[in-house]
Amino acid sequence: MNPHDEAAQVPPLLTAKQLAKLLQISTRSIWRLRSAGKLPKPVEIGGSVRWNHQTVREWVSQGCPDAPKKK
Repeated sequence: MNPHDEAAQVPPLLTAKQLAKLLQISTRSIWRLRSAGKLPKPVEIGGSVRWNHQTVREWVSQGCPDAPKKK
């Protein structure tokens, strides 16, 4: 499969279910990691929570560091 074809199939904003599939973990683990500050900050649109696909790719390429602590 051409990498460009794969990129075209992935939406720019990912649901928790899509993110879980991408990371090969459970949706429940996504919510636990979010609560623990271990995922990139999501975008909240109304009552929906989404993760920017490009931000997630960069986060993975950096070794999945914890999110910066709030001061």
